[in-house]
Amino acid sequence: MIWYKSDITQIFEYLATSENGLSTEEAKKRIKLYGFNKLPDSNKINIFKIILHQFTSPLIYILIISGVITFYLNEYIDSFVIFAVVILNALIGFPQELKAEKNVKALKEMLLPKVSIIRDGVANEINNHDIVPGDIVLLSSGMRVPADIRLIYTNELRIDESILTGESIPANKTDKTISEDNLTPGDQKNMAFMGTLIVSGRGKGVVVATGTSTEIGKIAKNLYEIESSQAPIKTKIEKFTKEIGTFIMLASLIIFFIGLIKGISVKTMFLTSIAVAVAAIPEGLPIVVTIALSVGVARMAKKNAIIRKLPAAETLGSTTIICSDKTGTLTKNEMTVQKVFSKNTVYDIKGSGYIPKGEILKDGKQVLLKEFDNLYLTFLVGALCNESTINIINDKPKITGDPTEVALIISAMKGGLKIDHLKSVFKLLYTIPFESEKGFMATFHKHNDTFFIFVKGSPEKIFELCSFHSELSQLEAIKTAETFSKDGMRVLAFAYKEISKNTAILYQTTGQSEYIHNELKELTFVGLQAMVDPPRPEAIEAIAGCRKAGIRVVMITGDHALTAKTIAKQLLIIIDEEEVLIGKDIENMNDDELLEKVKYINVYARVTPEHKLRIVNQLKRLGHIVAVTGDGVNDAPALKSAHIGVAMGKSGTDVAKEASDMVLTDDNFATIYKAVKEGRIVFENIRKVTFFLIPTALGSILSILGTLLMNIPIPLVPAQLLWINIVTNGLQDVSLAFEPGEKGIETRPPRKPEEPIMSKTLIERTFLIGILIALGVIYIFQHTLDKGYSIEKARTMAMTTMVFFQFFQAWNARSETVSIFKIDPLSNKFLFFSLIAATLAQLAVIYLPQLQWIFRTEPLNCNDWLLLLFISSSVVILVEVDKYLRKKLK
Repeated sequence: MIWYKSDITQIFEYLATSENGLSTEEAKKRIKLYGFNKLPDSNKINIFKIILHQFTSPLIYILIISGVITFYLNEYIDSFVIFAVVILNALIGFPQELKAEKNVKALKEMLLPKVSIIRDGVANEINNHDIVPGDIVLLSSGMRVPADIRLIYTNELRIDESILTGESIPANKTDKTISEDNLTPGDQKNMAFMGTLIVSGRGKGVVVATGTSTEIGKIAKNLYEIESSQAPIKTKIEKFTKEIGTFIMLASLIIFFIGLIKGISVKTMFLTSIAVAVAAIPEGLPIVVTIALSVGVARMAKKNAIIRKLPAAETLGSTTIICSDKTGTLTKNEMTVQKVFSKNTVYDIKGSGYIPKGEILKDGKQVLLKEFDNLYLTFLVGALCNESTINIINDKPKITGDPTEVALIISAMKGGLKIDHLKSVFKLLYTIPFESEKGFMATFHKHNDTFFIFVKGSPEKIFELCSFHSELSQLEAIKTAETFSKDGMRVLAFAYKEISKNTAILYQTTGQSEYIHNELKELTFVGLQAMVDPPRPEAIEAIAGCRKAGIRVVMITGDHALTAKTIAKQLLIIIDEEEVLIGKDIENMNDDELLEKVKYINVYARVTPEHKLRIVNQLKRLGHIVAVTGDGVNDAPALKSAHIGVAMGKSGTDVAKEASDMVLTDDNFATIYKAVKEGRIVFENIRKVTFFLIPTALGSILSILGTLLMNIPIPLVPAQLLWINIVTNGLQDVSLAFEPGEKGIETRPPRKPEEPIMSKTLIERTFLIGILIALGVIYIFQHTLDKGYSIEKARTMAMTTMVFFQFFQAWNARSETVSIFKIDPLSNKFLFFSLIAATLAQLAVIYLPQLQWIFRTEPLNCNDWLLLLFISSSVVILVEVDKYLRKKLK
């Protein structure tokens, strides 16, 4: 069937559906028949690719080449150990990388878009994947079209089809049948295609194709090949690793040539140099970075923050400013009308929440509404110029739509209005949906032989559209609106226009949209409704926490300046009488003038999405790392421009979510604060892994170099050096990626973006530890030889001392500033048990005859253990003293 040419009746008959949609049972059958509404997944987890990835590091190439050469030189034991290192590295890296991939994929599944459809005759929300041909889909501004749809109703519907047609100008849509032949998708004005973006308006349509049967599904392979971005932190780590690698390779060459000068054989020095390089280079660091990021992402997901882009997990930790919406993010989004102004009188409305129980009072006395007086009309317009619904079952409200509109329905019900009856007698003919640029919503109704236009919106906009009986009544309305706003309430104004039947005939001939827009003037103002949306208690705590952490919180809202200021004071975003900047003022500023303002302004009111983008860009000019919240289509530029775009999971549009780096499943500001803390933990854990690996690598190099210069035998043979690499670096570096956050991490100042992986303190401490490890190993080795023991025994002592130096260094790495004796050893169970496992492995190498033969070891007695544990534990004392002195100096 050619959908755009077919009549709606024909399509319904062909698809066995109707305007009431499919039944649930029928939808289940069609899922089995047509499959899920999915495109081919270009990002499937490829296990074979992950396995190969374990062997693609240049360092692994060196190992493999070394293994082949040692095998060719008949050094079968060393060759076996080298290949064992390669395989063990893969065995450790593979499950961790696979787990990280699965975590990211699972999180993507959590972000499946929801779509409103009609099933069993009622509106429902389902996952995009569950749509089937024959479903009736409700379309609205800001969503991506979920399937190929034949439109059956449109209301100023405009769709950006550039993803499909390349046309940058949004297409105006219609529900009329088109008779022309062989039209391209771009010319099919009564069709909405999967993946395209609804720019404005509303619509309804029947699904005619899903998944790979859609227009975009046919070209999905080319369209959905998305290149993965490289995390800045991973780039930084790779650069750091190359620098360290270069240093270690130079050191290995120096060791090689010094050994030759000392008369040691080329074969021995070659194997030793390779072993030193392999043991010292932190080849696991890039993998650990991915693991640390995925661990952080998983932790954030548990706290209602879904990270869409892995780099964002770490970038969050350096955030210096959070620009937040007000409604629903900083506040509860449970609107309740408390005040009504009509005909120069203020009324109080009792009750709260979404239960329609409460009286309307004037001077403390209950008021009964009279039909079609101004107070009645204020409630009537609020209830009918409205796209939301509420159903109350057993005193439990189920709402659909915007909380502000629901509050208007509840206030009307408190006034005694019967909403279902009114909807039947005031037949809805046309709707102009609310858009932030317009600042109002309008509906066109027929009541008997009379036509009405009902309008609601911001007081400023409605006042512009109204004609008042006198200047005094207009001033009274403006003054009351300002008073309500000053008290922290959100204020909406209501107006209407009555049109005679003869005039309304033009509606039939002029066209719906043009006619209604032409009539939006000389409206009759009927009243104001003022509602409150209390601040979230947890947001107040989170903002206080942000202040302690050196993070500035900025409120950007479309609400009235006085409302914004009152809420900002309650949230402690501002204190006393700080300036609030409004959109009109921003409009008259150039970027340099705005730059000066954003240095200190913390509240912006009556702003448009374009203003928000300008504010974000100026904050970035000042060098801030900016996180921005948004939920609408027009918020997408600001979300993309910010370092961290944060979309709302409940109220956010699909476009906002796609433009964001993070999605809040609970729309709660406090969740951003928690995510920032987790972002800081991610970076700190990467730093801890680095500080664990580098000093021990330096110790390995210096100990070999030192013995060569002292003209004593090399303390560690290649197999032992490679074993140290396995037993120490294999699990401990990964386990440090799972470190919990240190106490007080959320109150530290934000980290500077340019700050390197290793801080100045850690670099200085690295050299101290490296020298101490080298001295300890050389001393143990020389001391054992001086006592007349065999060189195998001395090397066993040296190797075990090196292993335990690294065990103790793993504990040191858990905090840069806090004493290790103040950290619970079981707070990171992974590290605790990995150290136990590594200790048992080391004991096996020392005492099992088969492993003694491979690693040239001899058993140690009790005195040997006491000595080497005393020497190796000195690294803890050194670092503890360093922490204490630095703390005192601070």
